[in-house]
Amino acid sequence: MESIRIQYIAIIGSALLLIFVLFLIKKKRLKEEYSLLWLFFGLVFLAISLWKDALDWISELIGIAYPPAALFLILLMAVFVIMIEFSVIISRHSNWIRKMGQDVGLMKNEIEQLKKKLDSK
Repeated sequence: MESIRIQYIAIIGSALLLIFVLFLIKKKRLKEEYSLLWLFFGLVFLAISLWKDALDWISELIGIAYPPAALFLILLMAVFVIMIEFSVIISRHSNWIRKMGQDVGLMKNEIEQLKKKLDSK
């Protein structure tokens, strides 16, 4: 009876995660391209929640004797993958912002030089 209650809680939690991510996408607070990993891992957790023996099978497959430890490993891997994805995105945006700042500086300099030429005429 206790395991069924835990399974229902896991299903509800996974479904709420998916619904929350979809809500954020719909409200334009999360871009679709950045939501793919959240949706993927939400579906993974939902699948693990629905299939009772999935955690036992996964833990046996990777050689972990205690199935809940496999769940924490999967959760940790999900967090690391999402963090790496966002680190790549932040790096890309940082480079783009630096380039745009340099371009704005060059344009300001060019505008000042053109103003000086117009004033001197």
